[in-house]
Amino acid sequence: MKAVIALLPSAVDARIRAFSIASLVAQILIVGTGGAVRLTGSGLGCPTWPLCTNDSLINTPEMGIHGIVEFGNRLLSIAVGLIAVILVVLLLRIRSSRADIFVPTLLVLVGTIAQGVIGGISVRVRLDPFIVGSHFVISAVLVGLATVVVYRVFAGGRGIEPLAPPWLRRLTHVTSLLVAATVVVGVLTTGSGPHAGDSAADRNGLDPEVLQHVHSWPAYATFAATVVLVVASWRLGGSLPRFLKVLLAIEVVQIIVGITQSRLGLPEILVGVHMVLAVCLVAAMTAVVLSLRGSAKVDTAGGEHATERPTADAQLA
Repeated sequence: MKAVIALLPSAVDARIRAFSIASLVAQILIVGTGGAVRLTGSGLGCPTWPLCTNDSLINTPEMGIHGIVEFGNRLLSIAVGLIAVILVVLLLRIRSSRADIFVPTLLVLVGTIAQGVIGGISVRVRLDPFIVGSHFVISAVLVGLATVVVYRVFAGGRGIEPLAPPWLRRLTHVTSLLVAATVVVGVLTTGSGPHAGDSAADRNGLDPEVLQHVHSWPAYATFAATVVLVVASWRLGGSLPRFLKVLLAIEVVQIIVGITQSRLGLPEILVGVHMVLAVCLVAAMTAVVLSLRGSAKVDTAGGEHATERPTADAQLA
């Protein structure tokens, strides 16, 4: 056992960096494939869980494309979980000195396992829109946690020194709340619309036309707040603009996609893009919040040095 432990990293190395990035990419990718399941009407392609059918673990030829899409998403969820397990194992040796990385990584693993169970429940309850919606919300949370891991892996531990004045930090946190509200209302909007994952699945009973307007309110408020943050941070000469520019770019594309899909009658491909951009928005917002403070450099023994400004902003962005 000691020999195995000795093979694990004693500090953040290329293996940890690679799997932290892989974890974030996988959490975003699973949202895309989950969206494909829903938008192709394949939510009940495997009509039961944990087996695909009552008699088969995998999909059968008789199930057609819906069985392939649904079972493919289940396979990817296993891969996402495996990546999370590997990253937790890689961090075991430095779990105390780098708890800022280990704890969110462990939460990603626990959340990924929970997602598998919730996905199974959603099949068992015939795609109840609130269960399916919670599935997406948890995915957004996992993307945020995976972003925390990547940021800390590349930028170092959390520092003490703030890199922005109090009012700018408060506005940043308000913007993050607006992002959360946008995602939640978007989930409710999707749950009221036509893309239920199966033609026989229930909807949440809310008015989709009303919700489309309600959904736009926090989205536009997020955009306005982000513009203020970009301008203010630029004038202050801080390190925030790099991440804020990414956040602003995602918001612009998301608004364009949202307006276009609404006017075109919610075509599947645009709805899928909208879903993926939503979790990318969460990732970018998380990075902006994390960059409000400097990062403490950590030596190979896990000791922290003085706080300094993040040097990995451009690479992370």
